[in-house]
Amino acid sequence: MGGTKVALALGNAAGELLARDIFPTPQSGDSGRDLDHIAKRARSLAERHEIAWRRIEAAGVSLPGPLDREAGILLNPPNLAGWANAPVGRQLESLLGVPVGIENDANAAVLAEWRFGAGQGANDVVYLTMSTGVGGGIVLGGRLQRGIQSSAGEVGHLPIEWDGECCACGMKGCLEAYIGGAAWSRRLAEQTPADSGVARFAAGAAPTPEHVVAAAREGDAFALGELDRFNHYLAWGIVQLGFVLAPEVVVLGTIPSAAGEALCLEPVRAKVRERLWPALQDTLRIEASGCGDRLPDYAGLSVAIATAQEAAD
Repeated sequence: MGGTKVALALGNAAGELLARDIFPTPQSGDSGRDLDHIAKRARSLAERHEIAWRRIEAAGVSLPGPLDREAGILLNPPNLAGWANAPVGRQLESLLGVPVGIENDANAAVLAEWRFGAGQGANDVVYLTMSTGVGGGIVLGGRLQRGIQSSAGEVGHLPIEWDGECCACGMKGCLEAYIGGAAWSRRLAEQTPADSGVARFAAGAAPTPEHVVAAAREGDAFALGELDRFNHYLAWGIVQLGFVLAPEVVVLGTIPSAAGEALCLEPVRAKVRERLWPALQDTLRIEASGCGDRLPDYAGLSVAIATAQEAAD
């Protein structure tokens, strides 16, 4: 679930996606009414694909935070009007008749990449997303790390410039202020030359990181400089994670996945190798998301699988 759309998927523990549905996030201003609509869409999805509801063992929900996972409550999401303190878990359990688990979207994403994506086969995986902000999820020793109030993995707020750019969180110098999509878009609005490829791809609209990637593929000097800056700060963040967590795999979503090997992944790997000890370099892989566009589906499915396992225990 996000501020603009809901992705529903029916799947199994082997990672087969049996059915899916995408629709605009209902925002009536009443979370109870909206959850009722979502539950009806879920039951309808199963019915349309002739999947008997009695076969459903559990449901998993990937949500924007902050949330209280144990209580199943979405606390105060900035982009969902009327959803403050919504009892998502309890209400969906009542409507669906199955155990329901909730996780913040970054935690759900790392579970998806660990089970079905670029982190398969590894015990220690970090997932990073650089969409509006910078989110992170951590699996260590084959277990999701949540921390207090599910706050583990707030990689976007690692300080990388002590008195640097202002971050949306109110602090200064956070990684998110340098590589988050919203912060980068603000920078591009101020810095993009009118005669650059980025401006050409933007075609009069506000320039975005997607325009930077497109222009960089054509060799535009401004775009390549912006990507080099992005790669520098992203590598800086990964080096900190390397020394603190020593993961086997760091999975990169959104902007790095879109930019690809030559423009982002290889330069980032090279920069990280310059600053990590050889023993850590030799065991660390930096990869693009393996789930791709289906990450939302696999994220919800992975939470459902974990919820079914917990219910069985």
